[in-house]
Amino acid sequence: MTRPMCGAGCLSEIVSLQRAVGELHVAVKRYGTDTVLRDLRQVGCLKARFPRRVAAGWIDMVMLNTGGGVAGGDRLDVSVVVDPDCHATVSAQSADRFYRALTGDAPSMVRTRVTVKAGAALEWLPQETILFDRSALDRRLEIDLADDARFLGVETVVFGRTAMNERVRQGWLRDLIRVKRGGELLLHDAVRIDGPIDDLLRRAAVGAGAVASATLIYAAPDAPIRLDALRAALGAADAAASAWNGMLVARILGADSASVRATVIAVLAALRDDRPLPRVWFC
Repeated sequence: MTRPMCGAGCLSEIVSLQRAVGELHVAVKRYGTDTVLRDLRQVGCLKARFPRRVAAGWIDMVMLNTGGGVAGGDRLDVSVVVDPDCHATVSAQSADRFYRALTGDAPSMVRTRVTVKAGAALEWLPQETILFDRSALDRRLEIDLADDARFLGVETVVFGRTAMNERVRQGWLRDLIRVKRGGELLLHDAVRIDGPIDDLLRRAAVGAGAVASATLIYAAPDAPIRLDALRAALGAADAAASAWNGMLVARILGADSASVRATVIAVLAALRDDRPLPRVWFC
């Protein structure tokens, strides 16, 4: 008995889909009055670019994912180290798009760790994370601060592109932000949402119909005295802010990403003393 011949495209064969893997490690050091690159390691789809310096004493870094969007099973690892008395701003070339995961796929894995040493400052300013219908994302942001270090960061999650009439009817999300200062845990902010996400977001206790959410964190010695300025910048947005343990935390909700982005920009202007945002935010 002879077996039927199958070519390379035989439908009975199990095809292992290619997955993207990216690693990025960046460390900066002080050189005179400037902050300069100390170490750079790029693997796979993650890259970093260093545009022309905008503010004296600061170094700007722009992250790029050359693989485009992120699919189920992809893994991205980022590490940023800011040496003593250095100042760095990290942004992203564009919004991150997380596409539909196939049945049986592992979730997209994103792991980010930032270390800010004595007297240093880091601004973590990626653009939006856009989740598509049936996407699956497991993401963690770990922030380790020295006792007198400063950190300003924002993470914005958008559930579907409203301008394209998209809704995330099903999906899976695990999103964790942890902040430590001197080894002591200050913040453990965990989001867990899965199943009928669109229906869940309509609930008053979850999103009250919002499809975009931003979390902003400012940890610095002067954080408590900036609370009033932060609340003023929030204006009439659906948002709230609190201060404790030398840290400000604000949550912003919106019916679309544009309104949330406008509020985030206003808050960043208030906390960054009107220094211009990275140019990629306006491209």
